[in-house]
Amino acid sequence: MPEPVRIRILGVGMGPQHVTPEVADALRSVDYVLAADKGSEGDDDGLLALRRSIVDTHTDGEVDVVQVRDPQRDRAADLNTAGYQRAVADWHDARAAAYADVLRVRGGSAAFLVLGDPSLYDSTIRVVEKIQKLGVPVEFDVLPGISAPQLLAARHRIVLHEVGRSVHVTTGRLLQDAVAAGQDALFDALLQDPARHDALAATVIAPLAVQQEAAKAARAAKVRASKVDFFTMVRGE
Repeated sequence: MPEPVRIRILGVGMGPQHVTPEVADALRSVDYVLAADKGSEGDDDGLLALRRSIVDTHTDGEVDVVQVRDPQRDRAADLNTAGYQRAVADWHDARAAAYADVLRVRGGSAAFLVLGDPSLYDSTIRVVEKIQKLGVPVEFDVLPGISAPQLLAARHRIVLHEVGRSVHVTTGRLLQDAVAAGQDALFDALLQDPARHDALAATVIAPLAVQQEAAKAARAAKVRASKVDFFTMVRGE
């Protein structure tokens, strides 16, 4: 029976400056890092470059970065919830297969560098579990990183919840539903603070507005493409 591949799933925050000593030690312990290459033809992948920077900073470049072409995912703006979930599941399956091919050949120990924290809106753990189901003998552990909500709260010097209240974290796709359900009270209160309004507007409101307009434009373009002109013809007497 072949030796199991040891995989370390490492949370690395937003870059080299956020890597904890525990994660840095783990990174130095592996033979190579597996990293998705999402760049289009002729374009560099900024996230791949960031992962290389993390490796260079914390291993002096002694750990190889093995880049794996990231499979395409259906990103149609009009996908419903079921369609979106199906598209993501297919994407994860394709990712797992691509990584499994590399792991079968290289073996040893490998790391995945997860931006933010692996437990929050990231599917690396799911993908590694799929790799196991593909027959690759894998043992893995997970080390935490600084998440985007933690960093955002620290930068704005805020607590993420009212006293005795819960924290609600959601995706951009579900943000409108969350607001409709009454989850906007704290955010709205923060916007009323002159010291925080401009920063929140620039870092949260503006990007959401851009995404919303892009989605509207995509829907409008699809409607225009399927437009049919009807003409009334009057038969002569």
